[in-house]
Amino acid sequence: MNSFIIRGDIVYTTDKDTRVTSPDSYVVCKNGICRGVFEKLPDEYSDLPVHDYSGLLVMPGMVDLHIHAPQFAYRGLGMDMELLDWLENYAFKEEKKYRDLEYADRAYDMFAEAIRLSATTRAVIFGTIYRQSNELLMEKMERTGIVSYVGKVNMDRNAPDIITENSERSVASTERFIDHTSGRYQNTYPILTPRFVPSCSDTVLKGLGELAERYNIPIQSHLSENPDEITWVSELCPDAAFYGDAYDRYGLFGSISKTVMAHCVYSTDEEIALMKERGVYIAHCPASNMNVASGIAPVRRYLDGGLHIGLGTDIAGGQTESVFTSMVEALQVSRLYWRIVDPGCKPLSFSEALYMATKGGGDFFGKVGSFEPGYEFDAIVIDDSQLPHPQVLDLAQRSERAVYLNGDIKAMTAKYCRGNRIL
Repeated sequence: MNSFIIRGDIVYTTDKDTRVTSPDSYVVCKNGICRGVFEKLPDEYSDLPVHDYSGLLVMPGMVDLHIHAPQFAYRGLGMDMELLDWLENYAFKEEKKYRDLEYADRAYDMFAEAIRLSATTRAVIFGTIYRQSNELLMEKMERTGIVSYVGKVNMDRNAPDIITENSERSVASTERFIDHTSGRYQNTYPILTPRFVPSCSDTVLKGLGELAERYNIPIQSHLSENPDEITWVSELCPDAAFYGDAYDRYGLFGSISKTVMAHCVYSTDEEIALMKERGVYIAHCPASNMNVASGIAPVRRYLDGGLHIGLGTDIAGGQTESVFTSMVEALQVSRLYWRIVDPGCKPLSFSEALYMATKGGGDFFGKVGSFEPGYEFDAIVIDDSQLPHPQVLDLAQRSERAVYLNGDIKAMTAKYCRGNRIL
């Protein structure tokens, strides 16, 4: 692991309400672990090399809790459809192409390169049902240097035949995927991925729950995104008390291993209580909430209620892999929710959005997403002089402006993950 010091204008969060700004300071990385931020460098670190980014913004790397790699190829299309029609007309048609490894190779090259160049240092990724193309995706993600989970999607009903599997084969293929990839890479790991309850029979959900327990492997899926979807789940699973219960009865809702559920736009009181009890992570995906017209998740309630919550770009429900853009969209839709839906839910602050994009989502990976001592060292460096301004701005203003003005695309200078410089 690398040991070094970064000098620059440092911004990070310690909790949802606290944004630390430390101009012209030092953040120390020792063997890939952050040792803290210092205005004056302690003598004990004087022998470490300094990466001098004086005058530049230094922030924790961004965490994307929910993104679909095979959908990257058609991002920005079909945004005039609601969720279930969009899946049928775009997502499923694209994902069947990944049975062809030559196509998968080309498409995943584009996806991995986009993530490498982005501000993302951690990602939780949906693949497809095809084991070999998922393993190809993992190889490409490993070469980016970021840390990621990649999931082989499970679907055995309610989708075109070419992207569904026999129930027993779906579970067996997933176990083979886990066996082939666990421990194979330094930074890339498998994750169980039932697409969502409508596409997974009880047989598959039960089998995945058994795999979660046998391999102690995390889980990702979708939850309570769209009213029609929720109605469909109640018809398919009449014994489930609510959508999340359909996962929970098979151990796929945080009771066995870490679980991240995307969206949670219409979660009921009972579902929210169980998410908190089980420690389920919520991936708030504001772009797809708008693009496929699902609605706005009540993020204020989740934050104030002490639930785990981070951000997801949700390519291709979202149109960009930029977590900076997701931060801006989260801030914007929270204002709409406050103004139009519930005047009692105050809008997000910038500090809260930054927290969700870093430490909030990073917690899914362990001690990730902050420059507090003991955290894994992920960082991005932004040269915001490339976003010129006629006034003198303080560090809090500069960091907010860099996010709103796409500093991750226009002005990113360096990126580190686990103490390794990867850009």
